[in-house]
Amino acid sequence: MYPSRRRFLAQSGVLLGAGLSLNPFLTFGNNLKKDVTVGDIMDAFINQVPGAPFPQTVDTLKMGSRDQVVTGVVATMFATMEVIERTIELGANFIIPHEPTFFNHADETDWLEDDEVFQSKNRLMKDHGIALWRNHDYIHRLVDDGVRIGVVKELGWETYYEPGSPLLKIPPTSLRLLIDHAKAKLGVPAMRYAGDLGQTCEKVLLIPGAAGGRAQIEGIMKYDPDVLICGESNEWETPEYVRAANASGKKLSMIVIGHSASEEGGSEFLKTWLENQFPDLPVHHIPSGNSLQVF
Repeated sequence: MYPSRRRFLAQSGVLLGAGLSLNPFLTFGNNLKKDVTVGDIMDAFINQVPGAPFPQTVDTLKMGSRDQVVTGVVATMFATMEVIERTIELGANFIIPHEPTFFNHADETDWLEDDEVFQSKNRLMKDHGIALWRNHDYIHRLVDDGVRIGVVKELGWETYYEPGSPLLKIPPTSLRLLIDHAKAKLGVPAMRYAGDLGQTCEKVLLIPGAAGGRAQIEGIMKYDPDVLICGESNEWETPEYVRAANASGKKLSMIVIGHSASEEGGSEFLKTWLENQFPDLPVHHIPSGNSLQVF
């Protein structure tokens, strides 16, 4: 059922195009200088993104400075207190999360200045000289979405992946078994779903994260999948669309993995990219886990 690694590498190489070394499994060449700075790493990634740098982006340096010499890098979904503490234990001083650090999309902190939770997290990083750069917009805007590539690999679906497309054609399986597969591969104890557990699923629309109801529904309209797999969805949007679709006679399901688990593969993608780009620099992937538990 699952592909050879060699075939996935070949597919990924095609999608990246001539002259763009975006494939995380290929060697990028040794750009390592005697001292690698935060700015060196940021620039190396941004320079490989079409149209970058973006004039407006949330991918800014939240802590530290561009000139800071890097002792080690941690890739993660969320820079939680636990991830920060583990970073310190590892002797690393540069964290690259995919999602916000200070509880809002733009990481605005003016409204949090007097809050003890913010102060504690901010102080922990300042006291230990931690630099932090969010990599959200840029990794999603590679020639092929780096997060999606990472999640496809986690799910073991490389052989079914068409570079650049969110639609995968897997061997026919029931929605129930598809959920079981995703739970086992992504380490998630429970997932929400809409649809019929007995429905046969073959065309999978994979949209990690929280793209929003309109983007998810427009994806369904465009690709006509059997099932949508996403990270999050407002209950009044895509789930209601799926319910209405089934009521009108259309066989359609959706699986809601949870935001963190649906994109954590992107941090493994980034770790591999860093290891190839800066082979002498200690690099770690620390999964941040889910803040919400199942009882």
